[in-house]
Order: sequence, then structure tokens, then C-alpha cells
Amino acid sequence: MPKPARYVCIHGHFYQPPRENPWLEQVETQDSAAPFHDWNERITSECYAPNGASRIVNRQNEIIRILNNYSRISFNFGPTLLSWLEANAPRTYRMVLEGDRASQKRFSGHGSAMAQVYNHIIMPLASTPDRITQIRWGIADFVRRFGRKPEGIWLAETAVDSETLELLADHGIRFTILAPGQCARVRPLAKSAAGQTTEPAWVETDAETLDTRHPYLVKLKTGCEIAVFLLRRGPLACNRL
Repeated sequence: MPKPARYVCIHGHFYQPPRENPWLEQVETQDSAAPFHDWNERITSECYAPNGASRIVNRQNEIIRILNNYSRISFNFGPTLLSWLEANAPRTYRMVLEGDRASQKRFSGHGSAMAQVYNHIIMPLASTPDRITQIRWGIADFVRRFGRKPEGIWLAETAVDSETLELLADHGIRFTILAPGQCARVRPLAKSAAGQTTEPAWVETDAETLDTRHPYLVKLKTGCEIAVFLLRRGPLACNRL
């Protein structure tokens, strides 16, 4: 009997804060990033660029294939980082966009790239107008770069509350990513039979007991819905200050 197919879902959250000197509008030399000029350059060399041209080797350590990882993983880039890449690492920037275009062919028209709230702010701590601005700017930046509307959006530090989910749904966002510890309880979807709807009982859960192999549907007070994927965090693939 053939073994069942197995899959793993990886999400890459790529973000760097703006490092430009506000007076010079340039990133100054950062000695700690040596031998590179600054940390944006170093992390691009060690992470962002290699993910766009990943070397697949055989047992003799010979390169047999070069793969754009962005075409096969779920990922998001912060708008401020994409702005820097566009100006300072155009080849890497193109690989990110090309990875999303290639992923749409593989995933039935759904691209790998997600949008991100624009300035990486903690959304539950922001005012409602600021949250709306962050969502709208994040969506607009994504559309300009990737040429399509985003289906999902990354929330900084996965910080969330009900109002933030409501605002995402209001702006056409269909899903976001959270951590397993943020889910308190789950239940199967309601079942209808003989004209009656049965609501299953809630089951308390935590980061250890939650089944993260499938998404969950959050039904909001306004009647909107949004899906959430609960992903476990792994080690960062790049240096970080």
C-alpha cells in the first residue's frame, strides 16, 4: 500500500526596520555588520538573496538544481524592507516578485506572498484610524509591487484582537497567521440536519494541544469571517540585531 503524501508548510516573515538616517536618507555604516556596510546588506547576502537562488546538491555536494524558495513557501516582506531592496538589491527584489508569480502557477492562482501591516506596529495598541491606515497602506504597497490584491496579511508579532480581525475582514483580507498559544478554544463547524443546526461544544486548548495541521475559521461579531493559520515558530534563518 503506497504511503500517504506528506506536506510541511513553512512561512517566512522577512522584515527589517528602516535604518536610514532621517537627515541623510541613507543607511550609515554599521560596524557590527562588517565586512558589510550595514545589516541590511549583510542579511540580504546571507538570507534574502540565497532564498531566491537556493542550491540543491547531490551526495557529492554538486549543484543539481537552483530553486527559488519564494515560489514554494508562504512569505511576507515588510514594505520598508522591500523599498530598500528595490533601491539597493534589485536582483534580490526581482527574485521575490518572480517567486510569487511562479507560486500562482503551482497553487491554482494563489500566490505565496502575503501583505503586512505597513509599519510593523502592534495593532491592538493602535487607534482605530491608525489600524485602518496600516492595513490600507500595507495593501496598497502590496498591490503596487506584486500586481494583485493580497489574500492574507501578516500582523506584527502576530499581535491581534477582535477589532483588528474585523478591520482585516472589512478590507477583504481572507486569512492571517497567529501562534498556537493565542487560541483558547476550538470546535467543529455547526452541522445542519433535518432542518436543525447543532452547535458542537467548545474544547479548551493551548499551544501544546492545538492541532495546527489545518486552518480555523473565526466568526466575528459583525457577521464577517476570517481564517487563521496557527503556525509554530522555528529558528530565524538570518542574523538579527
